Amino acid sequence: MGKYFKWKILLILAVIGGSVWASYPPEQKINLGLDLKGGIHMLLQVDTEKIPEKQREGAVDRAVEIIRNRIDEFGVKEPSIIKQGKEGIVVQLPGLTDEHRAKDIVSKTAHLEFKIVSEDANLLEQARKAAGLVTPEPEPKVLPEGEAVPEEKKDLEKSEKAETEPKPDEKVSKSTSSPTKEPKKETVPAVMPEGYELKELEGEGDMLSQTLLLEANPILTGEHLTNAVVGFDQYGQAIVEFELDKEGAKIFDDVTFRNIGKRLAIVLDGNVHSAPVIRDRIPGGRGQISGNFTPAQASDLALVLRAGALPAPVRVIEQRTVGPTLGRDSIEKGIKAALGGAALVILFMIIYYRVSGLIASVAVFLNLVILVGFMALSGASLTLPGIAGIILTIGMAVDANVLISERMREEVRLGKAVRSVISAGYHKAFSAIFDSNVTTVLAAGILMWFGTGPIRGFSVTLMFGLLASFFTALFVTRVVFDFLTRGKNEISLKMFELIKQPNFDWISKRFFGYAFSIVLVGLGLFAIFARGERNLGIDFTGGSLQEVHLNQPPDLGKIRAALEQADVPSVQLQSYGDAKDQNIIVRSKTEDTKPIFDALTKVVGSGNFEVRRSDTLGPAAGKELFQKGVKAIALSLVLMLIYIWYRFHFRFGFFATLMVFHDSIAALGIYLLSGREFSLQTVAAILTIIGFSVNDTIVIYDRARENAKLMRKLSPGEIFNLSINQCFGRSILTTLTTMLVVVSLFLFGGPALNDFAFILLVGFGIGVYSTVFVAGPLIVDSSPKS
Repeated sequence: MGKYFKWKILLILAVIGGSVWASYPPEQKINLGLDLKGGIHMLLQVDTEKIPEKQREGAVDRAVEIIRNRIDEFGVKEPSIIKQGKEGIVVQLPGLTDEHRAKDIVSKTAHLEFKIVSEDANLLEQARKAAGLVTPEPEPKVLPEGEAVPEEKKDLEKSEKAETEPKPDEKVSKSTSSPTKEPKKETVPAVMPEGYELKELEGEGDMLSQTLLLEANPILTGEHLTNAVVGFDQYGQAIVEFELDKEGAKIFDDVTFRNIGKRLAIVLDGNVHSAPVIRDRIPGGRGQISGNFTPAQASDLALVLRAGALPAPVRVIEQRTVGPTLGRDSIEKGIKAALGGAALVILFMIIYYRVSGLIASVAVFLNLVILVGFMALSGASLTLPGIAGIILTIGMAVDANVLISERMREEVRLGKAVRSVISAGYHKAFSAIFDSNVTTVLAAGILMWFGTGPIRGFSVTLMFGLLASFFTALFVTRVVFDFLTRGKNEISLKMFELIKQPNFDWISKRFFGYAFSIVLVGLGLFAIFARGERNLGIDFTGGSLQEVHLNQPPDLGKIRAALEQADVPSVQLQSYGDAKDQNIIVRSKTEDTKPIFDALTKVVGSGNFEVRRSDTLGPAAGKELFQKGVKAIALSLVLMLIYIWYRFHFRFGFFATLMVFHDSIAALGIYLLSGREFSLQTVAAILTIIGFSVNDTIVIYDRARENAKLMRKLSPGEIFNLSINQCFGRSILTTLTTMLVVVSLFLFGGPALNDFAFILLVGFGIGVYSTVFVAGPLIVDSSPKS
């Protein structure tokens, strides 16, 4: 067993023990993503272009700190506020579902100003003219033809005519033969008075709105504010009472003393909330802001005023809300899919590979334990796509064990002793396992780099899972085999062999494969260009999506009519589950979801529906995500080309990358033709297909490289025929075990993961075909002729 056997045992126990310690109890140690526990995810953009250049440095960092202070005062448990890129801020608020209130708290600039209202009527009139608010004077009334003129007007006209007509003895010059007209006065366009600005004060109740002329320079700003609390006026209306610091109180006292009788406008983020008349000087630095607030609005305004104004305007370019009910449903469905997938794989491995299958099943279980420990130690959040990553990891972890078992089967045929069979099986399978895991980890790493939110959770679990499976498949299972065969002990390595090694001439039939591949790729490209834009989800186009649970059987016709009546554009209604679950998808250039909820309230009543999920993205965010997705796929292809070129040859790298492109285009084409939505999850699925598809190709290439060294007299066609036949059973079995867990995901993962699982099933199937029928033959046809 070797002198290091005990140390290997201790290392395994340490890793497993540490993983259990780190993750127990899991409900306390594992961070759930917002899509599992409910909450709000927002991506903010700080618009630094709207502030002076000198103030731009550090503006985003200051905004992060101010938003964190606001969220802390609001009382959200375990929020996450982090800077992303140069001008982005990601805000995650677990347990909060009131998206409109959260948006106001996070994105309100809260720039408070006090400005004197000018009472100069002439200046106000000039400003109104400059703003185009003055109604032009009515033109003189022209009487209809034939209408009688009043008698008094007739007399006036006669006298005016007599005055203008020349007397008989007067000489009339040609120039005075017609009445002289007054020169027309030129109207000089009014301009806004310098040092002033025009603002509108919205009326409250029966009061009309007012147009006010304010001095442009504020007498005081919110920088001097020390406290703000909710209060109520004499009519029971919610107001915000504020206090100023010593310097601010002094300024306020002085200004109010010098402007008694004038109005003082209280301006917040450019909007006038009130403009009371200064009756007397106001000492002590106390005041109030009224504005027809609800108690909740007054509370939120007081909160943001206390936390301070943002250094620059902030826009919400992406917002996702998940209700707690949907989170619980997602967890239940995710667990069901994971257990179903694991059960199918373990059952298959034990029945088919017997002892080695049982050992592989133990490795799969330990793989999950280590993965959960990794996540607990790293603080990574478990998301719904992350659960999909775990389920996929189960299938991919078996891939390495299948490789080893199939290699051991070949060594058994040669009549070797058990320990020699085990040693040779692990030794010969290592390079293929290593290369295939590296390429998949590359795809997961790129997804982690480019992905956002839940999709990043998928890449985290996939990457950690692959690293854990590498450890359990190559290290843990080998130690178990060594332990079972210690001394002269023998174990049975008998296995079922449903798929015997064929002796088929794949290379001679390669042109059928080429033709079918051309059809597949052509179909994929047609679907992408013909339907791609129509199938884009809101992740890439911008818009909103609401998932609504109704308490009564819905009338989709009435809901659609109400949405159209509310001028909600491009409405799509899609039902799933039972008759009471509705998934309402709204694509629109606007991001206002209020009309949607108003329309639902009108049709089904305010207490008869629950918003389980609400996603809103601006077009700019959608465009950025689309560009990121394209970059992620392109970069993964380039990195795979470079790695396989390094490990094999440029031709091998080029054609392996070409096959990955082939599989992705074909799978995406079939996916789009099925009418499914292209979303961020689709990008994640394509990257997974890229990583998995290249695995089969690498295994064939690895075997061909090995055979070329052993059988130098064989032609490239003969080497690849032999290699494909040797790996045929393994390719079918590894794809089958992975597809078993994907089928479980498709059946039990719920609507949120159904599309994801569908494209994986299609992509994995196409990947096996391209590896066998196209990848090897392309190398043969491109080989130099001897």
